[in-house]
Amino acid sequence: MSKYLNTSKVLNDQTEYSAEIKFVNYFELGCTITDMLKLCILALNQETQKTSEKVENQSINVALILEVVLQMFPMDELELLTEINELVMADSL
Repeated sequence: MSKYLNTSKVLNDQTEYSAEIKFVNYFELGCTITDMLKLCILALNQETQKTSEKVENQSINVALILEVVLQMFPMDELELLTEINELVMADSL
């Protein structure tokens, strides 16, 4: 059973679980997060087109907020962190 059920790990008090997600570097992590945001934006835009006739006043434009967050995401800095991490790891070996 432990061969197959190893994705989530029991934490100290055994009421919470933790899952480890592995990425090659910080840049890959950033790309994954931005792709998730893009997917949410696309899904919300399609949903908005279907429900716009039913809802007169949409007080929060979630798609717009996600687009702004996507623009704020520091991809260049994450790529730099990846390079710094690789240099530090190479020096420590």
